[in-house]
Amino acid sequence: MDDFEKHIQENKHLFDEHKADKSKIWQHIDSHLDTKKTNRLWGSPLLKVAASILMLIGAFSILNPFISSGFSDSKQNNIVHQELRDIDTYYKDLVSFHVQLVKNNPKLQPKDKEEFLSFMDELDEEYNALKLEMAKNLNNEYILEAIVYNYKKRIELIENLLKQINNSKKTNDNEGYIL
Repeated sequence: MDDFEKHIQENKHLFDEHKADKSKIWQHIDSHLDTKKTNRLWGSPLLKVAASILMLIGAFSILNPFISSGFSDSKQNNIVHQELRDIDTYYKDLVSFHVQLVKNNPKLQPKDKEEFLSFMDELDEEYNALKLEMAKNLNNEYILEAIVYNYKKRIELIENLLKQINNSKKTNDNEGYIL
């Protein structure tokens, strides 16, 4: 140990004889402080109410575009859903009518009917896959175009088959009248 530490150790009792008087220290600090009370602006209850109202108006102003766009999107989506349902119903009815014509046609061989109907089933599966994809992303125009193309292709195939059947029927009828 050095000399300074030895001196502190030997005279420790002298250091303990003067203790700080906390109340005297605070009185001294308090006397030097400015005794004027500051008029706090936030202390007023009227100002607190006004600030709260301004905060609510601000929050509503910020959130309003998001809320209103969500409602308009849902309205627009409902309109789109209804239009899609109407189009879907129309084409389904048209396709099922033509498929029934093919099924009931006596001029068509059962093998040809089965082959045609299996091809129509493949197009139905493709349509169902497109419809599932459409449910995930309603605004995708490519999927809409693919669904419409699928319907058009099915109707076109059915009409072509029915034309072929009718053409063969006409040629067979004409052969019967040749003299």
